[in-house]
Amino acid sequence: MERIQNAIAKARATRSTGAARPEGMPAPPTSVPMQPEAMAEAAARDEAWALLTPLTLSHSHLTKRRIVTVNGGHEASHFDAMRTKVIQAMRANGWKRLAITSPTAGCGKSTIAANLAFSLGRQADLRTILAEIDFRRPSMSKTLGFSSKGDLSAVLEGKIGFGAAASRYGYNLALATNTRPVRDAAELLQSPLTAANLTEIESQYAPDLMLFDMPPMLLTDDAMAFAGQVDCVLLVAAAESTTVKEIDSCEREIASQTNVLGVVLNKCRYMGPEYGYGYYG
Repeated sequence: MERIQNAIAKARATRSTGAARPEGMPAPPTSVPMQPEAMAEAAARDEAWALLTPLTLSHSHLTKRRIVTVNGGHEASHFDAMRTKVIQAMRANGWKRLAITSPTAGCGKSTIAANLAFSLGRQADLRTILAEIDFRRPSMSKTLGFSSKGDLSAVLEGKIGFGAAASRYGYNLALATNTRPVRDAAELLQSPLTAANLTEIESQYAPDLMLFDMPPMLLTDDAMAFAGQVDCVLLVAAAESTTVKEIDSCEREIASQTNVLGVVLNKCRYMGPEYGYGYYG
């Protein structure tokens, strides 16, 4: 009871002074009354996000890595359109967990995942977690240009808490990556411990969306080992490389465990300026 009372007091102080709110975080609406328990939970979640290590990224490095959605603008417009479709579909179905994968390596799935995450991060009313679960070939930290605090794999194993591994960009985007490959990745991804720890992360941080950068589907069984943990999957195909047969095979495999949100056609070289990343679903 004392813990709840302290959390309520902290929530009230936050609303009146803004002292505990991370820089840039908008003040919560004051016109809608909250029950004491809800206030306590909201305060605890705000504090959990505030305690994540703030992250500073090099925009020039991100641009070289084709991450173009941090500041918005024309180059981000196609990803922003994808973001809107994703949000609408997720809300319509009550989904929160979205995995992004591809049939094979080299399709650009991690680039798509990162761009979508930063586009969502510019949505002020949403909290988003981007989690790298491509455990055999982790690359997200290198792509984004920062040193990971700890490994997400260790979080899923229950060795450390999410806060010990994740960093926060802005006030509403958390990034959890890995520093080294994981042996027996499929076994970890489909373990009950992973399921329980993901539920714990959702309970503590209450993200509106969780994005998972999954491994390619046709190279190992890692993606299928994890597919049952998510609400839907977005499949990334590379133009002039991925075959229709590969897309069809992946869609059928995904549909056997969860929902296919759509397919993104990436690496289109010869499309006109009125086009960009294709999307259908």
